Amino acid sequence: MASHARGHLVYAAVGVLAVHTERGTSIVPANRIAWTPAGSAHRHRAHGDTDMRILFLSPALARLVPDRPAVFAASGLAREVVLALTGPHEAGAAGAAGAGAALDGTAPGGRSRAARARLLRVLVDELSDSHEQPLHLPEPHDDRLRAVARILHATPSDDATLAELGRAVGAGGRTLSRLFRSELGMTFYEWRTQLRVHHALVLLAEGHDINHIAHACGWSNPSSFIAAFTGVVGTTPGRYRTGHRGG
Repeated sequence: MASHARGHLVYAAVGVLAVHTERGTSIVPANRIAWTPAGSAHRHRAHGDTDMRILFLSPALARLVPDRPAVFAASGLAREVVLALTGPHEAGAAGAAGAGAALDGTAPGGRSRAARARLLRVLVDELSDSHEQPLHLPEPHDDRLRAVARILHATPSDDATLAELGRAVGAGGRTLSRLFRSELGMTFYEWRTQLRVHHALVLLAEGHDINHIAHACGWSNPSSFIAAFTGVVGTTPGRYRTGHRGG
């Protein structure tokens, strides 16, 4: 993992990003913007044909957002400001798929430094007023939970009960249930749903159809998948895909 001297915001104009930190993995689709503070160890992974936009913040602006990794809802205004500050007129490679534009509000570009600074302040204000909406999958540390996580990451469609998974990893179902709550702050069902939605976002970015994604990620039918996805992401898979491609 890498870290930077300044904190930065990351947005996927196209595709899906996974941001890995010591706390776990956050999926960053088109309706989210991720924040990583200065000095925080992290790794980005792109899924699909990804257009990643990065904005570094000055220490003064960074003080206005959390001092920990966070993921915010991307309002229409926030999205347009990010795109404006990382567009081709600001940096030649900014619009290329898979390329990030690492801009800090003071670097030369198509806008004056004062204009960039004003736009960055608008962006930070917009995020500060936004609700945090993480698509976060906590990273387990207990060996038994890690073994369960490996099984379900490898096969998210696995519909085994917690007791059945416990027998596979050498732990009782009640023990695992207690560990999920105490260590990860969620029930096993909540954690597995979050994991499946993470996988579904990746498959959407890769262009798979809804029926395939539903069954590959463990839902018995597309309707169940759509309901679960909407509950976590805030929009249906179809609308998410259409809006993402339109960005």
